[in-house]
Amino acid sequence: MAKGTVSVAAQSEEIIQKAKSGQFAPIYLLMGDEPYYPDLICDALVKYSLDDASRDFNETICYGADVDADAIATSAMRYPMMAERQLVVVKDAQAVRDIEKLAPYCEHPLDSTVLVLLFRGSTLDKRKSLYKQIAKVGVIVESPALRDYEMPGWISQYYSSKGLKIDPEASALLGEDAGTDLSRIVVETDKLLKNLPEGVTNVTVKDIEQNVGISREFSIFELTKALSSRNAKEALKVADHLGSSAKFAMPMAVSALYLHFNRILKYGALKQKNRYPDRSAVAAVLQGVNPYFWKEYDVAVANFPVPAAMGVISLLCEYDYKGKGGNVGEATPKDLLIELVVKILNFRYE
Repeated sequence: MAKGTVSVAAQSEEIIQKAKSGQFAPIYLLMGDEPYYPDLICDALVKYSLDDASRDFNETICYGADVDADAIATSAMRYPMMAERQLVVVKDAQAVRDIEKLAPYCEHPLDSTVLVLLFRGSTLDKRKSLYKQIAKVGVIVESPALRDYEMPGWISQYYSSKGLKIDPEASALLGEDAGTDLSRIVVETDKLLKNLPEGVTNVTVKDIEQNVGISREFSIFELTKALSSRNAKEALKVADHLGSSAKFAMPMAVSALYLHFNRILKYGALKQKNRYPDRSAVAAVLQGVNPYFWKEYDVAVANFPVPAAMGVISLLCEYDYKGKGGNVGEATPKDLLIELVVKILNFRYE
């Protein structure tokens, strides 16, 4: 069951439900740049494959840096003791230098062994024999990193799975703070659930601010909003606060601004072709943006028509270089951000 049209979330849920009902494959290959789903599946396999009485004799959990392929195969070829199955988990399996030597075992794995190969931030070479053998007899889950624009949708779906609805502004704020780290969003959501009043099912910006500890007032989200409307006073206030934060990183700020102005550029180009585009066309160019925020892009396109948006993107490329240490002299990251914001606000395409 390699990655295909089925989403990683749906695939993970199917595997976990099967594990709960006692259905296991002989081999699981869990890999990808985003560790949330591989970790989630691995934890479920550990939890449901054995009862507590069987664990002492039938559970082997090791780390790739500490074992080789022969040791893994030897463990996997043992028969369970007074149990239906045994479990062998190799965490950080990407560190097993000779992992390809597991291919002969994977050609004829024991039905009584559940072998889990957990890669973190890495994938197994799909061209080689081991991957091909696992694909024939086992389960493969590849969890790619999500892009920034995919996060609001993921957050909304995750909250829905918890019986909650999250407001678009709250979703944007949480996504901005966590980036594409799904595990962090899950942790912050668990924290929020413990503090929400009983019966509350709609999560607002205020809930995120109070329980996650981030403020909408001084966020990249508010900075892009102020820039879209050319609100100089607000944009400079937010930039000053952001730049003063101990965890501020100029490359991350530039990346967020680039994503925003790239959307403005695409939306502006669409409106040049059709002044009143249909919703499907708008959704295609404003990928990942909740329709609630589309009106902001109407304002942004009026203030930054296509030539101006292109000029700002060129400016952002320059500050991406500067933000990574290129030719900045004594300027601090805060200085660079404020300088960039001033230039964007004053940018006019002649």
